[in-house]
Amino acid sequence: MIGIFAVIIVLALLIFFHELGHFLVAKMFKMGVSIFSLGFGPKLIGIKKGNTDYRISAIPLGGYVKLVGEKPDEPIEPPFTKQESFALRPAWQRILVVLAGPLFNFVLAWFIFWGLFFTQGKLQILPSIGKVIQNSPAETAGLKPGDLILKVNNTPISTWEELVKIVKENQEKPLSLTIQRGKYVYSLTVTPEIKTVRNIFGETIKTPQIGIVAGNNFKTYKLNFFSSSIEGLVHTFNLTKLTVIGIVKLIERILPLETIGGPITIAKLVSDQAQYGIINLLNLVALLSINLGLLNLLPIPVLDGGHILFYGLEIILRRPLSEKVQQISIKIGLTILFSLMGLAIYNDIMRIIK
Repeated sequence: MIGIFAVIIVLALLIFFHELGHFLVAKMFKMGVSIFSLGFGPKLIGIKKGNTDYRISAIPLGGYVKLVGEKPDEPIEPPFTKQESFALRPAWQRILVVLAGPLFNFVLAWFIFWGLFFTQGKLQILPSIGKVIQNSPAETAGLKPGDLILKVNNTPISTWEELVKIVKENQEKPLSLTIQRGKYVYSLTVTPEIKTVRNIFGETIKTPQIGIVAGNNFKTYKLNFFSSSIEGLVHTFNLTKLTVIGIVKLIERILPLETIGGPITIAKLVSDQAQYGIINLLNLVALLSINLGLLNLLPIPVLDGGHILFYGLEIILRRPLSEKVQQISIKIGLTILFSLMGLAIYNDIMRIIK
């Protein structure tokens, strides 16, 4: 029951923030909004405030904001006026309204990470050695498990991430290490070797290595309200960048299509993380929100990215695309979208069978 409840809440939150973006920017430009709906299909419950009908609908697989005059020939019914029509606004305003939905998904991720960093602090792996690889530069230099690396080339370091960065930057140049072993401090020199390894996408890459594995030592750094916001923004950007690279790797077929997950996989992930606690669940929600934002920005007709493409071309050509071109593009977009959904659901079913 906890898992089912978590799935419902997570989906509602992701959809709400996405549609809230469209809604707020449309209102900012004084466009008419007749419906704000969580879900599709028949209305279950709702309330009308002003001229907008806020509702929860029967099919919880998305949501929508119904703007007044979405098409140029659409009749405007009272109490709305022609001045509130979406289609009659400049293309740049329509782009901002459409763009706001995906952007609010990134904002949601940022807010979540901001809150997590503020309440939980930032967890960092200390530059302590858990294991030394046999016949590696580290073993040759005399490094041992339990050593804590204090400085590299006389530059103080406090995290494993800093150590990795310096090793990569120096490539095969000798590194002067200052280490603490028990009560004593030693200076050693180690020369990295270029090794062939696999990255997180399964690609074979060459990278400098000294042959050590991180120890299981962590430290939590407390962050103030402002620092947490910056850290949350940076973390959101880094995850977005990593997700974009992942999408590119999928297109290049470096990542297999079997890695694409559908609604069943998402529901299982949410349910599983809910069992481990609110922190795990919130991290997953932020990641899903980033994925939803990026998915909607893909330049596929029927998605937000497709509408942005149409309006962008309208600005360049100084006229809207013909109705025929738009209809053909929408059919192609629907075919692509349904194919992706079919593939995702097929992958979900195959995971269950296996």
